Amino acid sequence: MAYDERYRRQVIKYLEKGHTQREAQEVFSVGITTMKQWKKQWEETGSLTKKALNRSFKKIDPHKLKIYIQDHPDAYLREIAQVFECSEAAVRKALKKQKITRKKNTRIRGTQRKRKTSVS
Repeated sequence: MAYDERYRRQVIKYLEKGHTQREAQEVFSVGITTMKQWKKQWEETGSLTKKALNRSFKKIDPHKLKIYIQDHPDAYLREIAQVFECSEAAVRKALKKQKITRKKNTRIRGTQRKRKTSVS
């Protein structure tokens, strides 16, 4: 959870007034490393807004995986792993993250019981 931009400004203003980082740490309950990062960001950009998260996939592109599953619904995990050049565990995790289930529809085996109807 990120700190609010106004809160960050208060900390920076407090430091600019001549207070030490230790004093600011005690007053605002913010780590010294965090304050250093904020100060650096303020000096470089003039802004204290939160940085956008740049998250990307590690091994398997989720969009490509979804398309592959649509085109090959009965593919085994090992086949998918070969296509994406990774392990079956990586495929399983990617499918779970995308909330794609791999449960196949099974048919009822054996003879079905016929209902006996009584004729009066």
